[in-house]
Amino acid sequence: MSQLIIGSFEDFEKYIGQDLGVSEYHSISQSQINLFADATLDHQWIHTDPERAKKEGSFGNTIAHGYLTLALVPYLWEQIVQVENLKMMVNYGIENLRFAQAVLVNNRVRLHANLKNVSNLRGTIKAEVNVKLEIEDQKKPAFTGTLVFLYHFNA
Repeated sequence: MSQLIIGSFEDFEKYIGQDLGVSEYHSISQSQINLFADATLDHQWIHTDPERAKKEGSFGNTIAHGYLTLALVPYLWEQIVQVENLKMMVNYGIENLRFAQAVLVNNRVRLHANLKNVSNLRGTIKAEVNVKLEIEDQKKPAFTGTLVFLYHFNA
C-alpha cells in the first residue's frame, strides 16, 4: 500500500474506520538497543548483555526495550501517512497500550495503522489511530494501542 497524503480534516474524515496502511519493516539491531539503553539509562542485562541473555534469559537472546519499539512509531508512521499543509503536530496520548510480545534482537517490525476516529476541536484536528507493531513471522504483535495526534493545519 502506498503512502496516504492528508492535507485537511476532510481528507482524514474519508478514512474513519479504514486501514491507513502498513510501514516497511525495520530491523532492530543490538547497536540500536544499546544506544537506546544509553539514552534512557536502562541497561538491564536482558537488553544489553547478549551472552547472559542467551544463558539466563527467557527469550534465548537480548530483547528490545518495550519503549524502544514504541519510540519507532514516528519513523514508521511517516511511512504510512504524509500530512501536508501542516502548521504543527503534537503527540497527545496513547490509549490502551499493551506490550504483547518481546521483540528479539534482529527481529523485523512494522507498523499497521487503522483510523479509529477523527474530530475537529475548534480547528485542532484530533486523530485517533489504532496501531499494532507487527513482528515478522510472528502471530502476536509487539504492541497494540490507540495513538492520539493533534494536527494544526495552515489556514
